[in-house]
Amino acid sequence: MSIEILSLLGGVGLFLFGMQSMTGALREIASRQMRAILARFTTSPLTGALSGAATTAVIQSSSATMVTVIGFVGAGLLSFPQAIGVIYGANIGTTITGWIVALLGLKLSLGTIALPGLLVGALTATMARGRLARLGALLAGFSLIFIGLDMMKDATAGFESWLSPEILPPDSWAGRALLLLIGAGVTVVIQSSSAGVATTLVLLSSGAITLGQGAALVIGMDVGTTFTAILATVGGSRDMRRTAIAHTAYNIVTGAVAFAMLGLIVPLLSRAFAPGDPAALVTFHTLFNVIGALVMLPATAPFARLIERLVPGRAATLTETLDRRLLGDAHAAMDGAGGCALRIRRALFRAAGDHLRPQGGPLPAQAVLRLQPALDDLHGFLARISPAPEDALAANRYAALLHQYDHLARLAHRLTREDQMRPLLGDPGLRRPALALGAALRYAADDPPRADAARLERLEHLITGRTRRLRRSVLLREHAGLVEVRDVFGLTDAMRWLGHAAHHATRAAHYGDLAASDRPETPVSDRLQRATARSD
Repeated sequence: MSIEILSLLGGVGLFLFGMQSMTGALREIASRQMRAILARFTTSPLTGALSGAATTAVIQSSSATMVTVIGFVGAGLLSFPQAIGVIYGANIGTTITGWIVALLGLKLSLGTIALPGLLVGALTATMARGRLARLGALLAGFSLIFIGLDMMKDATAGFESWLSPEILPPDSWAGRALLLLIGAGVTVVIQSSSAGVATTLVLLSSGAITLGQGAALVIGMDVGTTFTAILATVGGSRDMRRTAIAHTAYNIVTGAVAFAMLGLIVPLLSRAFAPGDPAALVTFHTLFNVIGALVMLPATAPFARLIERLVPGRAATLTETLDRRLLGDAHAAMDGAGGCALRIRRALFRAAGDHLRPQGGPLPAQAVLRLQPALDDLHGFLARISPAPEDALAANRYAALLHQYDHLARLAHRLTREDQMRPLLGDPGLRRPALALGAALRYAADDPPRADAARLERLEHLITGRTRRLRRSVLLREHAGLVEVRDVFGLTDAMRWLGHAAHHATRAAHYGDLAASDRPETPVSDRLQRATARSD
C-alpha cells in the first residue's frame, strides 16, 4: 500500500512541476498580450472580470495575473475597483485547468502519449534559445501534467479497497466543513489549487470520495489560494494589501454561499451526470465562481469602499509602488517604477510651476530636497530590475525608464539653483517664457495632465529660440551701458537654466510616455547609435 501512496504523491509532484513549467512558459510567451488586454480592456469592473478570465485562462496562472494587476494599480494604470473586477475573472479563469483534467486527463490515458512530448520539449528547452526554448518548456510542462495524472489514477486504483468515502469525514454539514478546512490546508501546503483540484478529480473518478465531499474540498481550495496573496503582501504597499484583502474577502464570501448551497446543487448535479464523473465537480467549481462574479459585479463600488475602510493606510507615498515583491516580474517591477517616477515628475513640475507664476511663489529648492530620498530609492529599485535580454519590449521599457530617471535627476538639480532662477520673473525679456513654462509644468502635473510631452516639446523649441535672441539683446544692452557686466552673467545663466529646465521636463515626460506604452519604440540613444554605426 505504501507504493501506491508514494505513486500518488509522485504524481501530484509531477503535476505540480508540470503546471509550474507550463504556466511559466505561457506567462513569458503571452506576457505582452496579457498586459495589453489588462491595460486596454480593463475600463470597468465588468471588462476587468472578462479580461482577468481571458488572461488567466491563457497563462493558466491566477498568481501571474494578480502580480500584473498589482503593478498596474501601483502605476496608476488601473483603479482599485477595476482591479477587483480582475479578481472575479481570475477565479473563473482558473477553472479551465479543471476542465482540461476532466475532459482530457481523466477521459483519455495520455500519459504514455505524453512521454515523447516530454523528451522533445525537454531537448528543445535545453538546446534552443528565446521563444523556441519557451515553447519547449511549455510542451514539457504540458506532458508532465498528463504523466502525473496517469500516475495518480494508477495509484488510486491500487488502494480502492481501503480508501472510500466512509474513511473521510461523512457527507454531512459538519463533515463537509471539516473537508473544506482540509482543502484549504492542502492548498496552503502545496501552494497550488490546480494540483489540489486535479487530485480531487482523480479521487472522485475512482470512487474514493463522493461529489459532495469533492465539492467541499474544492471550495476549501479556492479559499486556500488567498493565503499566498496575503503572505505576498505582508509589509507591502496599501494598494497591495487592499488587493489581497479584496481577493480573500471575495473568495470567502463566494465559498460560504457555495457551501450553503451544497445541499441543493449536489443532488441536481448527481442526477445530471453519471456517478463519479469528474465533469460534475468541474461544473460545480465553474458555476459557483461565475455566479459569485455575477452577484458581486453590481456591488463592486460598495465592496471597494468597504475594503478601503478596512485597510485605510496612509496617503500614497511617492515610493509606495517600489515593492521588492514585484522584482520577480520585470514588467510588474517596471510598472511600479513607472508609477513612482510619475509621482516624482508631477511633484517636480508642481514645485517649479508654483514658483513660475505671475505673482511669484516659493523657490523650489526645499521641496526638491525633500524629493531627493524618493529619487534615490527609485535609482536603487531600477538597478535591481533585470529584464530578459531576448525581450525587446522589456529592454525598451527599461531603457525609457532609465532615460526618464536621468532627466528627472537633472531637472531636480536645476531646481536647486535658486541663484539662476531669481532673475527669471524680474527681467522683462525672460518673464514671458518663464511664465509660459510654469503654466505648462502646472498643467502637466495635474491628474489627468492638461499638457503632454508634445506640448512641452513645442514650448521648449519656442523658449530655445527666444532665449537665443534674448542673449544677443542682453549683450547689446551691456555694450550700450544699460546693463552692468555682473548682471549679464546672471541673465545669461537664467536663460541657460530656462532652456535646460524645459529640455529635461520635456524629455522626462516623453520617456515616461514611452515606458507606459504597450509597444515602446527603441529609445533615441539606441536609434542614434545604430544610425552612427550605419554611417561608419
